[in-house]
Order: sequence, then structure tokens, then C-alpha cells
Amino acid sequence: MAYKGLDLSGKVALVTGGNSGIGLGMAEAMAQAGAAVCIWGTNEAKNAAALKRLLGHGGKALAIRCDVSDEGAVDRCFAETVKALGRVDAFFANAGVSGRGGAPGGFAQMSTAEWRRVMSVNLDGAFWSLRAAARHMIERGGGGSLVSTASLAAVMGAARGEHYSATKGALMAMTRSMAVELARHQIRANSIVPGWIDTPMTETALQGEAFKGKVLPRVPLKRWGVGDDFGGVAVYLASDASRYHTGDTFVIDGGYLIF
Repeated sequence: MAYKGLDLSGKVALVTGGNSGIGLGMAEAMAQAGAAVCIWGTNEAKNAAALKRLLGHGGKALAIRCDVSDEGAVDRCFAETVKALGRVDAFFANAGVSGRGGAPGGFAQMSTAEWRRVMSVNLDGAFWSLRAAARHMIERGGGGSLVSTASLAAVMGAARGEHYSATKGALMAMTRSMAVELARHQIRANSIVPGWIDTPMTETALQGEAFKGKVLPRVPLKRWGVGDDFGGVAVYLASDASRYHTGDTFVIDGGYLIF
């Protein structure tokens, strides 16, 4: 008999940046576990393709075009999600942009515009969307699960990526604070910390021979991660199996950090 704690039947999950990579990997796993799933993304074609995959698992699914760097859009899209699916039990703040290698001249030459570009999605967008989810969960009662996608860049030195690192470090700190404050409402908050994952955002770097030759040997499992590697932790954090697990950080990196 299957362990019922991981059954997501009757639950609703929302994943920002859910139309590819890590986000889609999490969304698909939760759909397979029985959840109704909504994904947000800015690319309509990728939204449509991801939605088709989610609907293929037999449950309810929804895809909404949403730019999380727009505060008003976040609130509108969250309301649209609740109207369509009735509630949100598990929210994954996964949308993000890369640092694009930073400025040509490094940190000393980084423009304010570049700093703001990354900050607006990775931190402001996460704040606005997590805030919307927390408000919803508090108002409806019954608790819930908030999950943020951070990065190893938050805990390691990432040259030319100070803006990206800053957003991910702040997101981890914010998540720990939410875990303490929102526990009285039975709302859990945890962070997922990916290592080197082969996604549309990283594929150019990861497939380069020089990068592959230097970095891949430092991954004990000897491969890049993929979106599907995040399905299990997503199902766990959305499920009743994690009802007493909050304020934690899940490092999923093939052993890179400890090697």
C-alpha cells in the first residue's frame, strides 16, 4: 500500500516560473501525485506546452502569463488562480533570472540597471508572490506550505554574480523569518537550494566544454541536475508528510557543496 502522506489529492499547488526547468519538474511531480497545479510564466508558448504536459496527468491544471516583477500583476494573477482552482495549499516562489555573467568589468563596473533587473524578479517578485500566498493562507485558515527556490550562489562566492547572490541569500533569510512568524497560522516555509542544474537558463554555460571540464568533475554524482530531480522534494513539501517541517534548507546539488 502506498504511503498516503504523499498523496496530494484535493490539494492545489502554484509554481511561479513553472513552464520549464526546475519549476516544471516540480509542477509535473505534484500533478502526478494528484494535485491541481497552476504555473506562472512570461512566455506564452512555453506556458501552453507545459500546460499540455500537466493536463496529460489527468488532473486540473492552469497556466497564467505573469511577470512577477510587476506587483499589480502578481496580485491579479493570484486572485485569478484562486478563482479558477478554489484555493492554494502550496506555493513555490521559483521564478528567477540569471546574472548573465554580471558586468564586463566585474562588480566595480556593474550598472544600477543590471542590479535592478535581477533584484526586481528574484527578490521583489519573490516577496510580492510569497506575500500574496501568505495573505491567502492566513485568511482562509488551515495552514499551507511556502517554498522558495534559492541557489548555491547564496552560500558560495560567485564572481561577477554579486547581484544574483544577493537576491538568493536574501530569499533564504526571508524564508527563515517567514517560518518563525507564520508558524502560528500552521504555515510552513522552506527553501530549496539547487546546484548546477541543466535548465534553459543555464544550458549555455553548462554545455560549454571549458565549464564542463572544470565543474562537472566536482559533482560527486557526475552529472548535471535536471528539473525532474526536484519533483520528490516538491511533493514532500506540498504534502501532509512535511506538516512539522519548517525553516529548513534543502540542498539538491549532487553533492557539489560538500565535495
